[in-house]
Amino acid sequence: MILTRRYALQLATAGMGAALVPVARAQDDASGSLSLWYKQPASVWTEALPIGNGRLGAMVYGGVGREEMQLNEDTLWAGGPYDPVHKGAVKNLAEVRRLIFAGKFKDAEALIEQGMMAQPEKQMSYQTIGSLFLTSGPSSMASDYRRELDLDRALSRVSFVQDGTRYIRETFVSPVDQLIVMRIRSDQPGRVRLRLDYGTPQTAQVRIDGADLILSGVNTSQQGVHAALSFEARARVRVKGGQIAPDEDGLILAGADEALILIAAATSFKSWSDVSGDPGALNKAVLANAEGKTFDDMLAAHVAAHQRLFRRVSLDLGQGDAASLPTDQRISRADLAADPGLAALYYQFGRYLMIACSRPGTQAAGLQGLWNDKLNAPWGGKYTININTEMNYWPAERGALPECVGPLVDLVRDIARRGEETAREHYGARGWVCHHNTDIWRATAPIDAAKYGTWPMGGAWLCQHLWAHYEFSRDRAFLAEIYPIFKGASQFYLDFLTPEPTHGWLVTCPSMSPEHTHPFGTMICAGPTMDVQILNDLFDVTVKSAALLNTDADFIAQVRATKAKMPPMQIGKAGQLQEWLEDWDMQAPDLHHRHVSHLYGLFPSHQINIYDTPELAKAARRSLEIRGDEATGWGTAWRINLWARLAQGDHAFSILKFLLGPERTYPNMFDAHPPFQIDGNFGGANAIMEMLIQAWDDQIIVLPALPSAWPSGAFSGMRLPGAIGADLTWKNGRLDTLSLISATDQTVRIRYANKITPLNLTAGKTIRFSA
Repeated sequence: MILTRRYALQLATAGMGAALVPVARAQDDASGSLSLWYKQPASVWTEALPIGNGRLGAMVYGGVGREEMQLNEDTLWAGGPYDPVHKGAVKNLAEVRRLIFAGKFKDAEALIEQGMMAQPEKQMSYQTIGSLFLTSGPSSMASDYRRELDLDRALSRVSFVQDGTRYIRETFVSPVDQLIVMRIRSDQPGRVRLRLDYGTPQTAQVRIDGADLILSGVNTSQQGVHAALSFEARARVRVKGGQIAPDEDGLILAGADEALILIAAATSFKSWSDVSGDPGALNKAVLANAEGKTFDDMLAAHVAAHQRLFRRVSLDLGQGDAASLPTDQRISRADLAADPGLAALYYQFGRYLMIACSRPGTQAAGLQGLWNDKLNAPWGGKYTININTEMNYWPAERGALPECVGPLVDLVRDIARRGEETAREHYGARGWVCHHNTDIWRATAPIDAAKYGTWPMGGAWLCQHLWAHYEFSRDRAFLAEIYPIFKGASQFYLDFLTPEPTHGWLVTCPSMSPEHTHPFGTMICAGPTMDVQILNDLFDVTVKSAALLNTDADFIAQVRATKAKMPPMQIGKAGQLQEWLEDWDMQAPDLHHRHVSHLYGLFPSHQINIYDTPELAKAARRSLEIRGDEATGWGTAWRINLWARLAQGDHAFSILKFLLGPERTYPNMFDAHPPFQIDGNFGGANAIMEMLIQAWDDQIIVLPALPSAWPSGAFSGMRLPGAIGADLTWKNGRLDTLSLISATDQTVRIRYANKITPLNLTAGKTIRFSA
């Protein structure tokens, strides 16, 4: 059974480190600088604290008289297997292109809406299981309250005194035992008394089986797609002393010295095409496996598995007096100059979230990662692949978390298979295509509306993450596995690209510059700059992969010839990098749009950079100035990465202050789009590293955008392309030492302070470089 294998895979990989080069290992958090903490319970979801093991997630509120744990399982989505491909859509393609090239963009949009969109036109939403409530009595008269999330141990802890008794609740989600585990204890005997019950917006029933409180139900139908999943959450209670008794739809614990609550959850999902699993049987098996294990046993195994990943990287930007304040107060101040440790905490929180929401065998991180409290998540909680899903994984490889990229690789494998029908039916093309969104059912057709969904580049962008996964590991066997995905994507564009009438350039048509309306009242257009940049990268990695694998010479010749006929990047009359084939930028209705799609070539790509293409870099900078610094959470994070690539450290730092402040960061450190989207967390975490070190094309750029607010600092355990590990220290704004260790023999170029130094790396040997 596939779902059983998902459990088995996590159990097998929970204790495994990646094949990484260990430069140095992050040390224990003796100072407490790796904790989020608060003096009061959460009153809303964006104050609760996230825990997870990739598959199971919970948001812990830390209430006194009533605790809430909001629950998620990563395969609980609406609907069921469905095929949204619009059969015969290709018959409209020629007319759509004619209208676009004639400048009749709104007419083209109307025809796409009528004859080329997915059926249904919306995808399915990620969903919550509901919440488990623990009610102990009145919430008043509690003192000495502290709520915290220890990132180093992936442990939530709540402590307070009530009626002369101290109560402590500790909660974690084990990647080893596949359980949410909570221990409740008091410093006086017989004082633990609770009522457990569920609340859920799902269609579900509660039943009691001995010491098990069980919530079982089905997901919801959406967009005419029938609800096909069943799910179950099973909370098993153990007590020391005291009694457990049923109470209608809940359990009563009375007179206990300590209570241990084990929560298992599963759905019937086995794959995007198979929902025949048995969640009840899976939960029973997981709980049976935990029989005889104490809280301390499970905690030790959990912490060891977490720290094998988390402790690979350390970051020190210095500490200020504000480091002793509660986290919500630090965020409200957002004084990163006086509180540089907040940026380091934010970076490590990003790595914590990645470990908690994307592990081997689980689903990839969506718009909210693993956490969502609704039946209809914001934007469906889907995989929005015109920036957001990609941004989620920007910090993973460099942050020494390659295992966490595995779910994204699995997603791309699936959409490459499903996207073949979409390519054929919508465009009459070979290969595969995916548009700007997909979901757990791996839908690949254009969705939402013609003006949003007519962007056939999502799969091509995701291919860059597969290439990065190879680049950071240099695993030739993995490259051989994924090369057919690159080839299939390239095949699609060889068939899809069409000559535009003015210059004869080969362009994408129809397409759009994601979500940005041009002066003619729609987004529909031909050959936007971002498409060209993404295709440059896709064709390049296809060519490189084929060369490394010594295959497909004739096909690669076609790829090279096609690439040579694509448009160049152009500079407009305002000195900006043009977003479209025509110089429309300054007439666009929203000059401060959240997307900066045409700057993909600057970051995450490096086709534009200040060293090799200074004129294009100057134009990209002008585009950024026109757009402005403040945007949605993820839009702000993207801007920081872009300014870091322009080597403008203090400017990047000023935007980072806005990102980490109360307008764009919730009290629990979740990113505020608003509402919550996790991509801003991941994009912001990556931006901090972009300010300190960059690497591409065998070049390592040291302290490229170091802000004056971080005069001294260090990091260890970072990974770079080429399977290189890196440690770095700097003092008084200057490089102190850079230590590199490579998995292979190779030559790199170290760029620092406008000087380039070639450096020969020998596999397994640490090289120390200083200013």
